[in-house]
Amino acid sequence: MAQYDKLQVISAMTATGIVPVFYTPDVEVGKSVIKACYDGGIRVFEFTNRGDFADEVFGELAKYAVKELPGMILGAGSVGDPAAAALFIQRGANFIVGPLFNPAVAAVCNRRLIPYCPGCGSVSEVGAAQEAGCDICKVFPGDVLGPKFVKSIMAPMPWSRVMVTGGVKPEKENLEAWFKAGAACVGMGSNLFPKETIASKDWKSIEKLCAEAVGMAAGCR
Repeated sequence: MAQYDKLQVISAMTATGIVPVFYTPDVEVGKSVIKACYDGGIRVFEFTNRGDFADEVFGELAKYAVKELPGMILGAGSVGDPAAAALFIQRGANFIVGPLFNPAVAAVCNRRLIPYCPGCGSVSEVGAAQEAGCDICKVFPGDVLGPKFVKSIMAPMPWSRVMVTGGVKPEKENLEAWFKAGAACVGMGSNLFPKETIASKDWKSIEKLCAEAVGMAAGCR
């Protein structure tokens, strides 16, 4: 069951502006990464559904966050169907993120008053998702669509809140482009978690990257 309500989740996403996106099959690595993000000022974390038994790993991480990291909000990403959404919600997901928009997932999340952030690649998809109750839509893939796409959405639909994922980097110029275009927050994956850093278990470097990203995001808004 979710530990945070919809308003708390959305407020946390937009407050820091940075949502880490990460997957690992190793529970202990997951705990260390989440703790590093937490110590770096992150308060919303997306664990992606990208491997066998990902829901079981997520369940352990959710329990860890509730017990050890007060205020850290965990959600599940790469969720494309209602069965997976229901499974992760049962494991403790506070929000659901998808690579695409599936109205059936929206129904599951709405029933439990949990935010659903679907992947949208057109103005029509954003509009349809908003009609289905999605408060924040994910612009994906961001590196393909670009900041101009976000700006084009905000012009005729200024009430929109979008989270850009894909190609977002912890660099001032990159973050500034997205936030100036109108992004409410950004999702950041591999650029926040370099493979060599994870492999060497250099958690302090992850913490530093997160702190720098949060600081840059604040300066760009």
